[in-house]
Amino acid sequence: MGELILVRHGETAWSRLGQHTSYTDLPLTGRGEEEARSLAPLLRGRRIGLTLVSPMARARRTAELAGLAPYRVEPDLREWNYGGYEGITTAEITRTRPGWDLWTDGVAPGPAGQPGESPGEVGQRVDRVLGAALTGLEAPDAADVALVAHAHVLRVLTARYLGLAPAAGALFRLATGTVSRLATEHGRPVIDAWNLTPA
Repeated sequence: MGELILVRHGETAWSRLGQHTSYTDLPLTGRGEEEARSLAPLLRGRRIGLTLVSPMARARRTAELAGLAPYRVEPDLREWNYGGYEGITTAEITRTRPGWDLWTDGVAPGPAGQPGESPGEVGQRVDRVLGAALTGLEAPDAADVALVAHAHVLRVLTARYLGLAPAAGALFRLATGTVSRLATEHGRPVIDAWNLTPA
């Protein structure tokens, strides 16, 4: 039986500072490239039959450095669209919206073409990814499927895999440059490992 291998991209300048980053296509920092390279030993022993990657450069570069090429770009793995909160930290948002929480309050509309997304809209996208990724995973000899993307979209995907509402992704903190694994136990979806980095 195969597993879903989740890889969050390495550090960017904005992720280091806690700035919301969805449609801004930032490169990895030097540290982010090191984080991505360091994941290769965690993945080398896995039999990965399919790798799906967000279209953003930070995710594609992470996949390459972690040894996950060739891969297929999957538009539905792009990060939660933060709309008007793109590039802004939570601390800055709560100055004008005290108590704001992305998971329950959503985002402000952004510029043209960037209206932002609700948890439910992100959930619809990741449900499509799960539908594609889980095909064939239940066979006894199935290979793993790797998904290389971003913190919030992978957290929503984890919640949906576990049968939870999209907003339950709030329960799963996900650091940059990490590997996590989703599996099954006695026919139930489970988290097998979370936020793994090299020892």
